[in-house]
Amino acid sequence: MVVTAFAFAVSVFTLLLWLPIAQVPGEPPTTFRQALFTATSAVCVTGLTVVDTARHWSTFGELAILGGIQAGGFGIMTGASLLGLLVSRRLGLRTRLLTAAETKSLGLGDVRRVLTGVARTTLVVESLTALALFLRFWTTYDYSVGRAAYLGIFHAVSSFNNAGFALWSDNLVGFVTDPFICLPIAAAVILGGLGFPVLFELRRELRTPRRWSVHTKTTLLTYGLLLVAGSAVITMLEWRNPATLGQLDTPGKVLAGFFQGVMPRTVGFNSLDYSQMHETSWLVTDILMFIGGGSASTAGGIKVTTFMLLFFAILSEARGEPSTDAFGKRIPEAVLRQAVSVALIGVACVVTGTFFMLLITGLDLDRVLFEVVSAFATVGLSTGITADLPAAGHYLLVALMFIGRTGSVTLASALALRERQRLYRLPEERPIVG
Repeated sequence: MVVTAFAFAVSVFTLLLWLPIAQVPGEPPTTFRQALFTATSAVCVTGLTVVDTARHWSTFGELAILGGIQAGGFGIMTGASLLGLLVSRRLGLRTRLLTAAETKSLGLGDVRRVLTGVARTTLVVESLTALALFLRFWTTYDYSVGRAAYLGIFHAVSSFNNAGFALWSDNLVGFVTDPFICLPIAAAVILGGLGFPVLFELRRELRTPRRWSVHTKTTLLTYGLLLVAGSAVITMLEWRNPATLGQLDTPGKVLAGFFQGVMPRTVGFNSLDYSQMHETSWLVTDILMFIGGGSASTAGGIKVTTFMLLFFAILSEARGEPSTDAFGKRIPEAVLRQAVSVALIGVACVVTGTFFMLLITGLDLDRVLFEVVSAFATVGLSTGITADLPAAGHYLLVALMFIGRTGSVTLASALALRERQRLYRLPEERPIVG
């Protein structure tokens, strides 16, 4: 049901973007492939593009992209369930199960509260971000009130939903040293990437960290470590690169490095030209993109909780401990199996996608791997090869974006909800590991 809902949404927005009214007059007609790619990128909140968003799409097209971003980020089943709740004031068991699976709320009793909380949080964060951006665009960049408001709303929605679509041909390169543009966007990205369960818990228990759940502690710890380490490493690697940070003053370098450290949380915004970065910076970004953000968030990747649970398991094995513990609690073996499954399937998708993309394009491994990871993790960053890929490459990226947005959700939910009991146990035999 979840996969079907996302596929239906992609189909609807593909048809909208394929209409002549969706493109600027005088531009080459939009092909079905371009419409499908852009719609998938919007609904899957990725941000990869095959045409110049600022030049090719009309206001109607931009609004269609914005609608796809909001629908995909908010969640198709979540949005449909909220609409049904508002209309009928009740939810059937099937709808509650599907909504619980999509929002990672497995307790049926709190689905209504989760739905209203998701809607309220989305509205508040996007409104505050839009207001901050509107004031900056209006007072500093000489945009009219209407245009400044439109830009503020579009980029606020794109930020909180971790989409990365921008209405300038160079994305946000023109604002690389403007903290009043970069920091509100980065804040919205971080909040969207933490996940609604973490935001809800922080709102209730902000002053009592000892009462935080293992999920919240794990998410905050891992997200924070990756954010600081990613920003520091990228800043250090690009500090003297004349094509990126080297041309900026020290405050500008720090701001740009921090911004580039935030964006691999699965957002396609960039204030530097990634095609001019060092290959080592690409590799660091690949790792950050693959890990992604928090569970039940608008971010993609295998999620920070999956990554840290695997680390806890390795640490426990190295210590010879009989169970995996985290923050004074024991992690169930079923959860560890889920983490291993999600991570290995993610690796398989990236390896398979990279293999076929190399066969299709003949490009260098560094650029191809970057593009494939960006698509699977629904990030949207690129080294500049997206538009030049052949048709088969575009369709491969479409598949990876769709799998990245829906596959991890449905896989994790299926693993959690399809636990079966057996009335017997097979005899145990220990194979050699390592």
